[in-house]
Amino acid sequence: MLNREQLKKVIIPQNIRFTKYEESVPRAILPEIGRLAATPHVLIITGLRRAGKSTLLKQINETLYSSKSTYLNFEDEKLLSFATEDFSSVHETFLELNDKVEVVFFDEIQNIDKWEIAIRRFHNEGLKVIITGSNASLLSRELGTKLTGRHLNIVLYPFSFREYLVFRKTELSDNDFYMPDKIALYRKEFNSYFTKGGIPEYLKYEREEIIQQIYEDILIKDIIVRYGIGDERNFRELASLLVSNVGKPFSYTRLKANLGFGSMNTVKSYISFMENSYLLFQVEKYDPSLKRQIINNKKVYCIDNSFLNLVSFETTENLGRKLENLVFIELKRRNYTVHYHREKFECDFVLSLKNKVVSVIQVCYQLDDDNIEREINGIAEAAVLHNLREGLILSMDQEEERSVNGIRIPVLPVWKWLLI
Repeated sequence: MLNREQLKKVIIPQNIRFTKYEESVPRAILPEIGRLAATPHVLIITGLRRAGKSTLLKQINETLYSSKSTYLNFEDEKLLSFATEDFSSVHETFLELNDKVEVVFFDEIQNIDKWEIAIRRFHNEGLKVIITGSNASLLSRELGTKLTGRHLNIVLYPFSFREYLVFRKTELSDNDFYMPDKIALYRKEFNSYFTKGGIPEYLKYEREEIIQQIYEDILIKDIIVRYGIGDERNFRELASLLVSNVGKPFSYTRLKANLGFGSMNTVKSYISFMENSYLLFQVEKYDPSLKRQIINNKKVYCIDNSFLNLVSFETTENLGRKLENLVFIELKRRNYTVHYHREKFECDFVLSLKNKVVSVIQVCYQLDDDNIEREINGIAEAAVLHNLREGLILSMDQEEERSVNGIRIPVLPVWKWLLI
């Protein structure tokens, strides 16, 4: 067991760094967290490794709690021997160092076995508990059994385009869409965001090695080691294949055959591990029948466009897939449930809120004579199916308005849609 003196050697320097002011981009999710923090629930913030969760905790502390809080990051090497029973000493050390503590922040807590039992104890003693982790499944499953109805989940994504503009110190105002110089600036900044993505650390240093290392850490630390994957070569091939084919339909059966897996369940499990680590998201075809929805081909999208650059080339088709990927992540950021439509024609995204379809979106890098009929037919078919009078086509840089069979179809540049 760790004693208090050993814990102090970790907690004190961590809290000095935690409370030291550092300039950072205020995350757009902060107001929502402020509202949720007013409840008595444990707050669970999950998201991709290095997407900015620790910085977000600092912002929450500076905005809401200041001197009433304390912090512990479990990725510290001095805590490699930390065991469940050490949480009692942590609590005592927290109170010894700050007897006014009302809020405790635990960073990357999923590294500790049976951590959820300790969280329940902290919560039952009246402390506000805010925790982060890089694995969706572990956090929701374990807390669901120990803190049923007493926790709220928040997902942090990499920078949105708005946050990217703040990072770039580009000011936004309501009249900008009418000013040619501002439009030109936004287009330029979007072209950069489109390629670089929104992972803060990578944007800060712009070194490809950083993205490569994050990708490796996700595969090795968050998946291969955590889930005990023995066939590392096949797993890596699957990850690379999926990341390089975002937006394309696939089946577990075809992946099993093409990559030589012994079992279709292995393919399913590996993909679910990638989902749990926030590397990928699966999207199902929309179908009123849940059974058919489950057995239909799936699509996947990747958490950030920066990862696509590691595994794919800049072909025209890949640029279209990359734009589609960026739109998908923004839809997740906006809390939509996302499906795709495929009947006679195809539509990229069918969006639902509270189990009701509210919109359909088609993404096309550039509308031209070769694809316009296909894109229009796809979105019109999806709109009619869901009793919608309007659909939306998002392009790289085109803006116009079309209609077909009474369905209004505005065409917007993605950069503008991201700022609306």
